Amino acid sequence: QKTRLKSVCLQYPLCWLLNSHCFCLLKNEMGLIIFFLCAYVPKTEAGRCKWEEVLKDLDRIKTSKDIDVSLYTANADEDEECQELVMRCFFLETEVIFQECRIKNCSKTQDVRNIWQNGSKKLKTNKLTSTKSEKCKECEEYEEKNFTEFVQNFVKVIQRDCK
Repeated sequence: QKTRLKSVCLQYPLCWLLNSHCFCLLKNEMGLIIFFLCAYVPKTEAGRCKWEEVLKDLDRIKTSKDIDVSLYTANADEDEECQELVMRCFFLETEVIFQECRIKNCSKTQDVRNIWQNGSKKLKTNKLTSTKSEKCKECEEYEEKNFTEFVQNFVKVIQRDCK
């Protein structure tokens, strides 16, 4: 929702510019080409991590006292080619936290749900590109750790992915 607002805010000045000063450009071929390039080039925010919202939600839940679960926790320093599988593992385990929170009516249930949904959406759009190599472990092969250690490792993995 926030990204959509920024996109609208960026498009308004472009529209104003075209209407007031550059409308005459649309009368020739080069003007049309420039218009279509400006209108259809995907807008990306440089330097912004795609997991920014997940990091914010993780920060909100990390001190929760009512989440008491043991979770398969991947190491933050896993091999680079396993990064995508590690990320999927963390989001699968977040679903476990979400189910526990629903049962126990945790105070941070909505934040956990946001993490799970954001991760699921982003991972679905990026189909699994890495093939399972000998180096990569299945999620269940990682050591079970408490919630606090899980969140710490999750944050480290996301930060590594954002670099």
